[in-house]
Amino acid sequence: MNLFRTLLACFLLLAGSHLRAADPAVVVALGDSITRGERAGVKANETFAALLEAQSKNKAKVLNAGVGGERTDGALARLDKAVLAHKPAVVLVMYGTNDSYVDVGKKEPRLTVAQYRENLAKLVDAIRKAGGEPVLMTEPRWAPDAKNGVGENPNVRLELYVEACREVAKDKKTKLVDHYAHWKKAEAGGTKVRDWTTDGCHPNPRGHRELADLILPVLLDALASEKPKK
Repeated sequence: MNLFRTLLACFLLLAGSHLRAADPAVVVALGDSITRGERAGVKANETFAALLEAQSKNKAKVLNAGVGGERTDGALARLDKAVLAHKPAVVLVMYGTNDSYVDVGKKEPRLTVAQYRENLAKLVDAIRKAGGEPVLMTEPRWAPDAKNGVGENPNVRLELYVEACREVAKDKKTKLVDHYAHWKKAEAGGTKVRDWTTDGCHPNPRGHRELADLILPVLLDALASEKPKK
């Protein structure tokens, strides 16, 4: 009887160890100031990265690797140390606002659409090679009264980069979160997207909730399909 109790106790101990929740998967949010999020009017815990971690119910530890002003070429330059060193299961990649922007005194965007497309493809390949799953995301839409350095609404240029992002996602068979389409649809339905931002570009807490709500199901699906690391 004592032997039976001992064996039963060992079985229950082993079973319990398997039933305990696994450590949350590492997720990195890679992007520009829209990803960084924290600014006047937006606290760190109100950014979409923080919201995703809270809403994942211990499935994800989300590291915010957003850097203000960054473009896809900058992302490639720091990818190894800022992202891949953390051995992420999933990397959320969101660029285009800075790549497509035309500065005062200039006539062309900071990076061409071709450069942007090539850089995105390289990011996808590098993340996959390191064992992570990339999720491409289009940037949210600018407010209709915003202006770039040549006096036009930045969406005119940004839409070309958004389409390139969609094309890369399709070509690379990568999951896509289309924030731009969501914000455009909301605007067409009467929403003033400026009310989702602090300045016509950067999301406010409401804007970050919109981003997080669109990302969450895609992220959870990516984590559910993640292959165990050997």
